[in-house]
This record gives sequence, C-alpha cells and structure tokens, in this order.
Amino acid sequence: MTFTDPIQAPGTDERIWQRWQGWAALPTITLESFSHVVVVAAHPDDEVLGFGGSLALLAAAGAHTTVVSVTDGEASHPRSRVLTAAGLARLRAGETRAALGELGAPQSEVIRLHVPDTAVAEHEDAVVRALVPLLSGADLVVAPWSGDAHGDHEAAGRATVRAAEGRPVTCWQYPVWMWHWAAPADDRVPWHRAARIQLPPRVRRLKEAAVGRFTTQIRPLGPGPDDAAILPPEEVAHHLRDFEVVFR
Repeated sequence: MTFTDPIQAPGTDERIWQRWQGWAALPTITLESFSHVVVVAAHPDDEVLGFGGSLALLAAAGAHTTVVSVTDGEASHPRSRVLTAAGLARLRAGETRAALGELGAPQSEVIRLHVPDTAVAEHEDAVVRALVPLLSGADLVVAPWSGDAHGDHEAAGRATVRAAEGRPVTCWQYPVWMWHWAAPADDRVPWHRAARIQLPPRVRRLKEAAVGRFTTQIRPLGPGPDDAAILPPEEVAHHLRDFEVVFR
C-alpha cells in the first residue's frame, strides 16, 4: 500500500528512537531564564504532547504561562456518530484545563482563537495578528514545528515565527508528528537546531497524567472506525520520554 500522507503511513516504533545513539549529541538547555512564556498549540493537546513537561517546570518556577489554542480541535473525528464538532470542541477545551491542572499550572491563561480545524493555513495572517499582542512582555514563545508534516501544525509554527519577528522574544518550535514519520538521523529533520529539556521523574509523571486527560484523543469515542483513537498507545509513547525536544 502506498501512503501519500506520512502521518497516515506506518510510523517509527518508539523502541527505535530509544536506541538511537544520536541523543547524546543534542545539547541540553534549561528554562531558568524565562518568566513569561506563551505556548501555541494548533489543537488542544499539542502543547502538552510537545511541551507539557516544560510547562510543568515553568509553573513550578513561578513563570507566567499563556496557552494559545489556535483551533478547538473540532475536526479530529469528522465522521463521528458519537459527538458533534461543537461537542468535541467543548470537551477538548475542558481537557486542556484538566491537563494544565495535572501539570501544576491551573493558573495558566488559555486563549482560544477558534480558527477552523484543518484550515489554519487559510487563516495564517489572522493568527499572526492575534499572536502579536499576546507576545508583549513575553520572553519565550513556543509553537509546533513548521516542518511537522501536519498542515495546521506547520501553519501555526509559521505564524508564530512571523509574530515574533523583530520582537525581544525567543522563539522555539516543538515537534509532535515528527516522531511518527521521521527516523533517527533523518535528514529531513534539522537536528543541528535541536536541543533537549530534561524532565525529572516527578515531572515526567505529571506529564503522563496530563496526557491521560485527553480522553477524546487517546481513547475511542465509540466502537466504529470513525470514532477510533487519534493517539493510540504507540503514538503516546513518543511523548512520555524523560526529555522534550525543541528546535531553536
């Protein structure tokens, strides 16, 4: 079978990633210098999958954190017979709040832009305009990687880079689907810009609990194939390591 979408194709087993010797070449960075952080998510759960442990570290350090959900994630199950798009959007917003509570960051400001799910690229300029005032006073903004092979992730990443241009704010990007379609030492990945953020065991446990809050994504909505889990255990495993990776 030929797959044109790398996200729909069979992915790289997490055990292969775990055996990769290249991790040692990635520099380790810390978050100590940041006090006002904006985390952009194309869909509710991206921020926790890609940067949840770091959010927990920032919250514990007393940093001000803002989570921007570009879409409401209402199109994750477009043919569901269990939930409407509006119902799914409401649940996913609640899941974000519950996950932030698990991370010790219940005070985080959550801003929903309500951009149509799967159509972020068509609204990219509007996302830039919405992000610009949110970056006022921020010293770090983090967004999905603009090479993640998911249209919404890539558009959210591009918009964030544009919003940060010319402003005194550090801009990082985190991969989500890359761990599925890429492989160790994959030349499609900018490893020269990659760095690791180490997560202590306690923080890793917090992140695992936070990921578990996204039940609409990690568990089936119903028995039919149109209600299958978006993130089965083999996908979730990529996001439960003792470190997170960002591109600088």
